[in-house]
Amino acid sequence: METQAETILVVEDDRNILDAIEKKLAKEGFRVIKAMNGKEALEKFYAHQPDLVLLDLMLPLVEGKEILKEIRSQYDTPVIVVTAREEEVDRILGLELGADDYITKPFSLPELVARIRAVLRRAYGVKKNVGEKRLVCDEISLDLRGHELRVAGKMYLLPKKQFELLRILMSRAGEVLSREYLLNEVWGNEYYGDKRTLDVHVKWLRDKIEPNPNEPRYILTVRGVGYKFNGEVRKE
Repeated sequence: METQAETILVVEDDRNILDAIEKKLAKEGFRVIKAMNGKEALEKFYAHQPDLVLLDLMLPLVEGKEILKEIRSQYDTPVIVVTAREEEVDRILGLELGADDYITKPFSLPELVARIRAVLRRAYGVKKNVGEKRLVCDEISLDLRGHELRVAGKMYLLPKKQFELLRILMSRAGEVLSREYLLNEVWGNEYYGDKRTLDVHVKWLRDKIEPNPNEPRYILTVRGVGYKFNGEVRKE
């Protein structure tokens, strides 16, 4: 069964460091997306929806701190910041910015890989063996314990919000669930009033599970109300 490699967005304005990180992460089995400035970083974040962001704080055009704030305003994607000023670490990791971890320059590539793997484990959980409880519809299989989504033989490790959204939709298949209900159930106190957050996460799920995301078969929009999962879902 094919397993999809985790995608890492590496944001670094030093070409030599960027190339070295890309080479090491690719060798370790990761898929690497690169950006050399803040503007490019945000564009690639929204375009590729990485599993983790490695973010240098000192960047041209848009500073790393602003990128982190932008990500945290809507998404819980894990972020490791790279900084040369260790005295900033408490603020970076605290509530003000909310990074998941940090690493200071200079760093070794093996240490970087270890940090990335540790953050991914915390964010997405440890993979579980086949046979655990899951929700299944056609070629869609959602592992309720391992946070794994399999679609036609391809495996995805879902970020927490995507997993919870799909779990709710599939567990209540056929029911029309209001936008307010889904926002409250998935985001709770982290929801600050931008309903586009829900639409973006639905789009990302459709990109994974729909044969044609532009003509969805499973996650249907009920105009003026919310969404529903269309299909017969069984528990295994």
